[in-house]
Amino acid sequence: MKLFDFLLRSSWITVAIAILTGFISGGSSAGLIAVISHALNPSTHGNMTSLLWSFCGLALISLLTSIFSQLMLIRLSQDAVFQLRMGLSQQILSAELSHIEQTGAARLLATLTEDVQAVSNAVFSIPFLCIDLAIVVGCLVYITWLSWLVLLLVCGFVVVALGSCQLLLGKGNTFLGLAREDQDRLFSHFRTVTDGVKELKLNYQRREAFLREDLQTTAQIYRRHNILGLSFFASTSSWGKLLFFFAAGFVIFALPKLITLNPQTLSGYILTFMFLLLPMDNLVNNLPVLSKAGIALQKVESLGLSLSSESEVPALPNPVNPQWYQLQLSGLTRAYHQEGEDHNFIFGPVDLTFHPGELVFIVGGNGSGKSTLAKLLTGLYLPESGQIRLDNTLIGAENREWYRQHFAVVFSDFYLFERLLGMDDPNLDQRAKSYLEKLELSHKVKVEDGYLSTTALSQGQRKRLTLLTAYLEDRPIYLFDEWAADQDPLFKSLFYNHFLTELRDRGKTVLVISHDEQYFPIADRVIKLDYGKVSELIPQ
Repeated sequence: MKLFDFLLRSSWITVAIAILTGFISGGSSAGLIAVISHALNPSTHGNMTSLLWSFCGLALISLLTSIFSQLMLIRLSQDAVFQLRMGLSQQILSAELSHIEQTGAARLLATLTEDVQAVSNAVFSIPFLCIDLAIVVGCLVYITWLSWLVLLLVCGFVVVALGSCQLLLGKGNTFLGLAREDQDRLFSHFRTVTDGVKELKLNYQRREAFLREDLQTTAQIYRRHNILGLSFFASTSSWGKLLFFFAAGFVIFALPKLITLNPQTLSGYILTFMFLLLPMDNLVNNLPVLSKAGIALQKVESLGLSLSSESEVPALPNPVNPQWYQLQLSGLTRAYHQEGEDHNFIFGPVDLTFHPGELVFIVGGNGSGKSTLAKLLTGLYLPESGQIRLDNTLIGAENREWYRQHFAVVFSDFYLFERLLGMDDPNLDQRAKSYLEKLELSHKVKVEDGYLSTTALSQGQRKRLTLLTAYLEDRPIYLFDEWAADQDPLFKSLFYNHFLTELRDRGKTVLVISHDEQYFPIADRVIKLDYGKVSELIPQ
């Protein structure tokens, strides 16, 4: 039902038309059974011409309506999956960064990949299942036309069959739901495999403990729940087939002894039940796919509601103000809960002022709050108290998007895009080439139509490419988070003594999170953080 609701929300008119044509197709298929049944009756041999025309007409109607129904549902289903993917991606990008970090990359990836794929697989089968269901309904109509008493017997049988199958289906759904919960943990372990491969290779005991105690244990639980869930569905399928054959046998062997049936009616029942075998088999075999899709939709909707509750205020950013004169942070605070401790880590209160043409270093030990300051300063985090003002403009939820456009940032955990996105400059390639020469990368990386020829470089060289993007953005304020950590001494000196000072001389405000004390003298100010508190040092 969740999958059906999902399609109805996309376009109920299309669904209604597709179902109507599907039922016409199913009714035509059932009509073909009736025509064949009449043609096999010796008393109708004199009327074969009209039966032939009826057969051809019904076959043509069944074919055309089947194709039309499937094409409409295929287009609708793929549009719905497309909207699901895009909507979920948009919700992730619109949510507060802190909420995304709390949700975790593993859950986001599992939903974007496995859950959306499960919905896609089920949606792909919907058109064919609708045709099968229409055929079943059409055949039931034909059975009713043959004998309403037989229909009552069939309906009674269906009630018994559904009741007996419901328990198996419920158990299967329960275990598949548990398997989906296991999948989030499994994705987290997969990220450990890819992100922590070097550390795992360097420590045999750690690697073996991770494989046995974490990955293998979670994978075994996931496998067990999947096996149990799918086993219940397989049992339902086999039990359904047995009940179907029992019903066919009852009509063929027992029913003629209970009520009087002429040979034509009996042959009609036999043909109908044999014709129903394939669509009924398809319907039952697709139950696991539909069940997984229902569970996946629940996860998608749960994540969507969670993201929507923490979404930022949508706002189209106004043009950046390149002539700003003061950025002021007043009383900024933010609290973090420390696991295993009864108290929170309180960052702040912070009072800082920045001006154009400043080069400021931000220093401090691990856990001192440098990254928190960077995210608050750039508008990625909301302060729990305090204010940020750019000139006389108070920065709040409604103009935070505009405020963030003043920053070009390279974080320590940076992401390198394969092309220069969001830059509508006709001379982009030429400008990029000149910067690549300054960054000593022109012999390894080329730029054509905004695309980088490669990003398969060393970590230090990849960080240089992030400088390329930052330079091309040409924003009023630059922030570099431990950028020089992966550079050789020669390029590190070039970064501090040339690149940073050049940006400052161009009137940019340059904020640098760094541990390189030997370069502190080039700064105008050094801001030191110690357990969330700020003090300022004078460069020597």
